[in-house]
Parts: sequence; structure tokens; C-alpha cells
Amino acid sequence: MKKGTNLLSKVARLENKSYIYNAKVCKLTKTTNNKNLFRPMFTEKDLQQIAAHGLTPEAVEHQIENFRRGFPFLNVKAAASPDNGGVKKLTESEAAEYAAKFDAARGSKRVVKFVPASGAATRMFKSLFEFVNEGKRGADIDKLIENVDKFAFGKKLRELLPADATDEQTVAAIIKEGLAYGSKPKGLILFHGYGDEARTAIEEHLVEGAQYAACDGKVAIHFTVSPEHIEGFRSLLEGVVAKYEERFGVKYDISFSVQKSSTDTIAVNPDNTPFRNDDGTLLFRPAGHGALIANLDEIAADVIFIKNIDNVTTDARREATVLYKKALAGLLVEIQERAFGALKELREGASAMRTAEIAQMIEEEFCTKLPDEWTPELLIELLDRPIRVCGMVRNDGEPGGGPFWVEGKRGECALQIAESSQISPEDAPMMSGATHFNPVDLVCAPARYDGTKFDLTKYTDPATGFISSKSKDGRELRAQELPGLWNGAMADWTTIFVDVPLATFSPVKVVNDLLRPEHQ
Repeated sequence: MKKGTNLLSKVARLENKSYIYNAKVCKLTKTTNNKNLFRPMFTEKDLQQIAAHGLTPEAVEHQIENFRRGFPFLNVKAAASPDNGGVKKLTESEAAEYAAKFDAARGSKRVVKFVPASGAATRMFKSLFEFVNEGKRGADIDKLIENVDKFAFGKKLRELLPADATDEQTVAAIIKEGLAYGSKPKGLILFHGYGDEARTAIEEHLVEGAQYAACDGKVAIHFTVSPEHIEGFRSLLEGVVAKYEERFGVKYDISFSVQKSSTDTIAVNPDNTPFRNDDGTLLFRPAGHGALIANLDEIAADVIFIKNIDNVTTDARREATVLYKKALAGLLVEIQERAFGALKELREGASAMRTAEIAQMIEEEFCTKLPDEWTPELLIELLDRPIRVCGMVRNDGEPGGGPFWVEGKRGECALQIAESSQISPEDAPMMSGATHFNPVDLVCAPARYDGTKFDLTKYTDPATGFISSKSKDGRELRAQELPGLWNGAMADWTTIFVDVPLATFSPVKVVNDLLRPEHQ
């Protein structure tokens, strides 16, 4: 098999020839097509496995080709900032006006709060696992033990432990038998304490939703979850929803979805041949949060708020979050109204002067710099697409994608959120000029002017995926992730970046983040 694989890599380089590697009989077969590539021939068992994932052999072959070719870097032109018009700054009065605009409009809108909540909290408790399993004790463990009663889960933890519990017992009770947080998603972890009451991250999203996403007394919230955790979400919500409905005078409409297996990607060996498990089956892996564009596409709404499960704060600090969420939504409504009006005019044959005015509006208000030579047809294309308004916070060292001006496929230069892996080494110095980064605070308009919805999967940039090195059972492999949900999966959206206060951003990446003031 290894010999055949080596031969395969040689013949793959031959010009104007194509070969199929038959994994079952371990031989190369020349094909009749004239493509300069090789494709793995899948066994009947492989084909059944591929079909069970909702994939086609052609799609899997394309994924393998992505491993071989790699993904191109973005054609970035500059870091977006307030100085170059890439990040809008709102005055206090403007923020209040946009918030009021959304309040006035939302009664006639279908509003949904979309919360990606699929991931397990393994990374959040990484140092705790290292302490329990390997005896590694650092300053983070000392800090946790010293402040254990300050955590929202501290009281519940004490009830599970003997009075003379050791540090090892205490930490083990957090991540293993006891609270078992090491195997739970972030949404089910107690984040905040309010005297005798403690709230999970899920509950804080219920509170948020009631404060900025309610329409006619109804709050629609959609969680994306892992299949193994969906019952845990449902069980928790069944026990608390009535309490919050009574508190806020609303009714919750809560729905769930899981990441579709059809968005999984095949894993490959370091030589880019399909990685096989010990039983000979192909290995497919979830393709990152970019796969959630398929879930988002199924949401029927006029306005969709997107916010990560761990980015919540306490009641005392939520005022800024609520204000700016509504302000972003109000700006979105205004931009959408202008897009719809301009589209109508262009389709009805706007004058040359009016067409030029619309072009100027696209450049100044829609943050899209047109090529030197444009046509009314190009303006229509740029206006008739999904819209997102993204909150951006000042970059103070937190990890996250940054805002950039990026040249598009039509010659336009527009705004995108880019990760460092998408920036070429030659363009890397631009990152030092980035003043903001994306805290995953988005408000989206997925509906067209006629009320129908866009097919969001058509507005992605498939070339913005990325490849990472992983391992399984001690064996190296290469994994492929789809374009990120707020990166390449929304690359062809009209994008507006707005400066928002740091107070609106309070993620929990490691457990000790819960000791920060915004979580106390």
C-alpha cells in the first residue's frame, strides 16, 4: 500500500494525464478524462459511508484536491479603521437614535437570536484536566482554588465535596464526577451568581433576548448544539423558561439545530491520501463553525442577531450590550431600506445622475469601493445581497478576526473579517495597523426586497477555508475547515463595521475568565 501511494504521488505530477487509485485492489487505473489530477477510487463501503454523510464522491474528491492545492490568501488592501472609513463610530445620540429606529421597526419584523453553542467546554477546563490527569499545577489552579467560592458554581460544588476536600478532589469534582463540566458544553455551565440564584450561559441569553429581540411579546432564540448535548439543553430550558417568561412578560420560541453531517470534511494523511480509521473506514470531521451557514440559511427571519454562547455578562453590566445590539439592528434596518429603494429605482431605469448618486451611496454608506469602470448592473448585484452590521471592539490583545478592506471578485473593494491564517506573510505588516477586532457581534438581514430569503450558501467564498494539523490515535492527519461563519461564509455580503464599547464583549475562554469583573 505504501509503495502504491508513492507511485501515486509520482504519476499525479504527469501532465495531461489522470489516474485513479483503487484502494481495494491497490493499483492505479488510467482514466479517460483529461484532468491533471488524481482521484481516489472509493470502495463500495466508502461510497456507502460518503452517502450516509449526505455527501457525494465528487464533493469528497474536491475536498481532497483542496488539501493538495491549499487555499489562497485574501487579497487584502488595508486594515479597516475609523480613519479610512472602514469602521463607523457612533455618537451617543446616534446610537440612541438607531436603537429607537429598531424599536419602532421590530413590531413588523421577524426577529431571531441565533446562538452558536455546539462546542464542548474542553478548552475552558484544559488546565484543570492537566492538573487532575498529569499533576501539572500552575498559577491558574492556585487562582481557582483561592477563589472557588466566587464562581457561580461554587455553592453547588461545596455541596458535593467533603469538608476536608483536597485541591485535587475539588478540581476533579468540577470536571469529572460531580459537576462534570469537563464533558458539558459552555451553555450548561453556571456562569453568574445573583445571591441565591445562579444562571447558566443559556439563561443569560434568554435574558438578553427578552431585552432586545422581543417582537410582540415573543422572543425567538435558536441554538446550534451538538447531538449529544441537545437533551441537556432541552432539560435545562424546560426547568427555567417559565421563570423568565414571567419575569419579563414574554413568551419564548426556542429551537435547535445540529451541525449537518453533509458539511463534514474528509481527513487526510500528511501525503494527502484519505485517512483511514483502524477498521478501514474513512475519517470525516466537523468542518468548523463555518458549516453553520447551512443552519443559518434555514432561519426564516428579517433580522437575525448572532452572538456566541460564552459572550454574556451580568445584569449590572448589560446596559451597553442591549443599547448597541439595538443600535446595530437600527442601522441594519436603515441600510436595508436604502438598498431596497435604490434597487427599485435601478430596475425601473434610474437616470444617469440618479445612478451616479446611488453609486456614491454604495461607496460611502455601504462601505464598498467600486472599480473605476462600473455599470448599473454591477450596482444592482452589489445591492441585491444579504447585509450584516458587525460590532467591532478596540483591539486590546484579545484573539479574534480583524476587519480588512479586501478586493472582491468583481473588482470592488469591500469589508471582510479575516483571520491571521488568511493573510499572506507579505501582507502581515497590515495586521499591526488593525485598530479593531471582531467579537462575533453580528446583526444580519437575510431577506430580499420582495420578502423572499437569499440562499446564503451562494454568498460564501469557498476559497477561504483553511487546513490544520491534527492527530487521531497517535497518528498525524490534516483537517480541513470550511470558511468561517463570520469570515468566508459571509464574504459576499454587504458588510458594515461599527465601533462598539469593550463592555459589550465578555467572552469566557478559560474558567478563570469567570472571575473577571464583567462576570461577577
